[in-house]
Amino acid sequence: MTVDVRVLTVDDQAVFRGLARGVIDATPGFESVGEAAGGAEALEAVDRLAPQLVLLDVRMPGLDGLEVARRLRLTHPDTLVVLISIDEPADLTPPSPIVRSVPLVRKQDFGPRLLSRIWREHRA
Repeated sequence: MTVDVRVLTVDDQAVFRGLARGVIDATPGFESVGEAAGGAEALEAVDRLAPQLVLLDVRMPGLDGLEVARRLRLTHPDTLVVLISIDEPADLTPPSPIVRSVPLVRKQDFGPRLLSRIWREHRA
């Protein structure tokens, strides 16, 4: 029996959360276990839902994705955190070495093939 990869989507825009849920549901081997609209909510959701993969928007009001990624790398090192952004990776400057090790993908490129590839190439 194959166990699905548990995915949490974090984005302040409901439209993208819905899109991501659709991509996750359409990708064999992946299961959407929850969504969060902000950084503080994301940290709580990771503790509660124990996802294996967190899709994390870079730009959110309040606690942004870069800070959430930094905290998750320290507190949940076995959870794969992937930053997502509409910006080009070269336009973003991660603030710490911990965050520099987190994969970054463009929202425009996000789809089933990319989701599968991210997991295959970066899982812990």
